[in-house]
Amino acid sequence: MARVDPYSPTLMENFSFAFVIAGFVVGLIVGLTGVGGGSLMTPLLIFGFGIKPALAVGTDLLFASGTKFGGLLNFARQRIIPWRVVFSLSLGSVPAAVITLAVLHHFGTSNPTVQHAITFTLGIALLLTAAATLYKAIRGPLRRQEDESDIETTPADKAVHPWMPVVFGAVIGILVTLTSVGAGAIGVTVLMLLYPQLPLPRIVAADIAYAVPLTLVAGLGHASIGTVDWNLLGMLLCGSLPGIWLGSHLVTKVPERFIRSALSVLLAWAGTKLILI
Repeated sequence: MARVDPYSPTLMENFSFAFVIAGFVVGLIVGLTGVGGGSLMTPLLIFGFGIKPALAVGTDLLFASGTKFGGLLNFARQRIIPWRVVFSLSLGSVPAAVITLAVLHHFGTSNPTVQHAITFTLGIALLLTAAATLYKAIRGPLRRQEDESDIETTPADKAVHPWMPVVFGAVIGILVTLTSVGAGAIGVTVLMLLYPQLPLPRIVAADIAYAVPLTLVAGLGHASIGTVDWNLLGMLLCGSLPGIWLGSHLVTKVPERFIRSALSVLLAWAGTKLILI
């Protein structure tokens, strides 16, 4: 399949409606399942539209940041964000993102070795996301739901090993900066393991909250090295915002376990294909 030149206005106009529809579909699935847009949008841009990997990653990072910012505001109004957890993860993820961006800037994203490293790492990240999505499909519904009194009396936002969130945050920061994948399903799974007593709504809130600055820093870093297409970003957001709204309203009417299981198979297929490129 011939690659789309994202800097060609004529080709971008021809694909504009398809990009909006793609944004809507991904937004709908994110609203239904909570799986991060990066694990779906980046492979779609690469395989479906032939966008170069580095450009797909950079554009998708700002796509994720803009989309999740709305969720951050909503959770902040509800006052359920565990800011200590967010700070611990960000302490590792944001510096790791900056260092990774410096490496990309040094070697150049057009370097074939860098392109291969991005696609290979993206494949690994998708396989991890597939495993995390399947884990959430099986384990998520069994998680205990706690009331407000539990939240107030239990130090649920303290990790058993205080340095582990920083380490995992750094790993996720590298993955997200290289691939735009990891802040969603992988992040939630890590939080479930590190903070087993934290109620699920607060885990989701923490995942959204730390993902916003991480994807923003990584996305702006990609923009500084020319791997963000702003027209493409605008079209994707035009579709994703109503898609997320619809998905969030349908989430209680769709069998979550089935959708997450099917998604894990899809992500595993895409990850394997990227690794074998």
